[in-house]
Amino acid sequence: MNTRKDQKKYYHISNVARTYNIHPQTLRLYEREGLLKPSRSEGNTRLYSEDDLKRLELILNLMRDLGVNLAGVEVILNMRNKIEQIETEVNEFLEYIRKEYFEGREDEFELRRKALVRISPAKIIKIETSERD
Repeated sequence: MNTRKDQKKYYHISNVARTYNIHPQTLRLYEREGLLKPSRSEGNTRLYSEDDLKRLELILNLMRDLGVNLAGVEVILNMRNKIEQIETEVNEFLEYIRKEYFEGREDEFELRRKALVRISPAKIIKIETSERD
């Protein structure tokens, strides 16, 4: 059962163009270039979500404020996606390490954390001195 909060808001191309002061053909160009991917209604009308609008704002900021061309925008957006993927993979890896190494050993680590002098477990190494010293 969908409540009012669960439903996403969608905007037509004319509303988006008017809101952001751009021509609808510009939005169509961004879609052709793969920068935006709006949903479609049953009648094949473009429907822009809040996420699409955030992405459009980023595109417009890069182009209008920073002077980046379409090719540069594409490169920047691709790099952002790769960074987000890497962050996700690193977080998954850290979660795996936490589960495999730390889970079940909380008491041991808590004792070390509370120790007056923290020492790491190490082997004692005998150092030979020469008679010349």
